[in-house]
Amino acid sequence: MIPLAKPYLSDQEITSVASVIRSGWITQGPKVAEFEKAFAQYVGANHAVAVSNCTSGLHLALMALGIKENDEVITVSHSYIATANSIRHCGAIPLFVDIESDTFNINPLKVEASISDKTKAILCVHQMGMPCDIGTLLKISEKHNLPLIEDAACAVGSQYYLNEKWEQIGKPHGDIAVFSFHPRKIITTGDGGMITTNSKSLFEKFQLLRQHSMSISDLIRHKEKSVIFESYNELGYNYRLTDIQAAIGLVQLDRLDDIVEKRRKLADLYKKFLNGVKGIQLPEERTNTRTNWQSYCVRFDDSLSVHQIMQQLLEVGISSRRGILCAHLEPAYEVEPWTWYGKEEGKQVDLKESENARNHCIILPLFPEMKVQEIKFVCDSLIKILSNN
Repeated sequence: MIPLAKPYLSDQEITSVASVIRSGWITQGPKVAEFEKAFAQYVGANHAVAVSNCTSGLHLALMALGIKENDEVITVSHSYIATANSIRHCGAIPLFVDIESDTFNINPLKVEASISDKTKAILCVHQMGMPCDIGTLLKISEKHNLPLIEDAACAVGSQYYLNEKWEQIGKPHGDIAVFSFHPRKIITTGDGGMITTNSKSLFEKFQLLRQHSMSISDLIRHKEKSVIFESYNELGYNYRLTDIQAAIGLVQLDRLDDIVEKRRKLADLYKKFLNGVKGIQLPEERTNTRTNWQSYCVRFDDSLSVHQIMQQLLEVGISSRRGILCAHLEPAYEVEPWTWYGKEEGKQVDLKESENARNHCIILPLFPEMKVQEIKFVCDSLIKILSNN
């Protein structure tokens, strides 16, 4: 079976973890601080705060910006469910706008058109590692004095051309960016996440909130020569990353450029083998973006059955996944409140591109250790299936 994804791990991670275990400090501590410093330096941010996962990072980002019950946050339905859920965790209402069909990313024109007095933030998503139109979104957020949060769960190592130079996603370009280290992402710590910001006040807020708002961290307390007591001045959360995870993350971060290079070469092979095949549309980078190809997502003609294609791939030993879900079509959001751009009495939900992307796309296997012959087998199998449909 060719898997959809596979973590790129080695004996280096094992050695690094063993060292932490032997040290006796395995929860959030010196290794987490080292990982945060290295990550911030890599993406070009002033500050980085490690958290338990990207969802908790998004929750903290919204909380730190003062998002509260019944506020509206503009985002996309076409994303992993965590994007919408993080808004609901604050009691706020997701306001869904449609995506661009070619990038799978939020449509900036619909973002600006949907802003109202209820809008308190914009939460964009760099979907599948493909950078969204940050330049335009920044202008919109500045014009309307709205904070911009980047859901960069899939986007570490991706770049955007801005200010006449290539810049890493996560610099951040808006107020806050949040990453995931889930095993399907570019680098992994088993699970985990990272928040980046250039704001010192937000940085300090994140540090408190992720650890029950404890006034003095364990790391500082253990370094003191006299007894000190911490206090808990507001409601906080247990959103910490462990030193075991950070040890893995440091090794992964060190090889990030190599991982992205490998993924880009594999994506080029997909393009080479599938270019011009009838019934299939391949993903394309815009000239001002460089994606890490976290996922290779192809779109099929409306007349073709995605379910049938996936089943036939599975039968020859190839894993795949349906296109990115739409939160507004999930059972949870039959109960949870949400709204959408263009909502009018009696009008159907105008999220056509989002729904089309979910219904007519498939994510194909892509991981750094994937061999050329495996890519060719996937492409040959897909071409054969399409020729019989």
